[in-house]
Amino acid sequence: QVQLVESGGGLVQPGGSLRLSCAASGIILSIYVMDWYRQAPGKQRELVASAFSSGITNYVESVKGRFTISRDNAKNTVFLQMNSLKPEDTAVYYCKGRRGTLEYWGQGTQVTVSS
Repeated sequence: QVQLVESGGGLVQPGGSLRLSCAASGIILSIYVMDWYRQAPGKQRELVASAFSSGITNYVESVKGRFTISRDNAKNTVFLQMNSLKPEDTAVYYCKGRRGTLEYWGQGTQVTVSS
């Protein structure tokens, strides 16, 4: 059974940092494209960052220079380091693993940026 479990969300002040983790079981994460999405209340789910097995990473423009996606293949885990957080980063963050027609989602973790 495939599971992706996110952790690391919480409440942080503007300008602060959080590191989200997505631990995978049942799949070898290193051969999957790993994505982080987010969904704010009343908005569509948005692709934030992607990490390809080649090492290439992509980011949505609004987080470039602030967020970093990375993998630890030995731990079968993908991370999203989020710095200089803004109130508009508030959302539920989800990780997704995809390979061909297969895709798996985590349950999400809440990130709230507020003073």
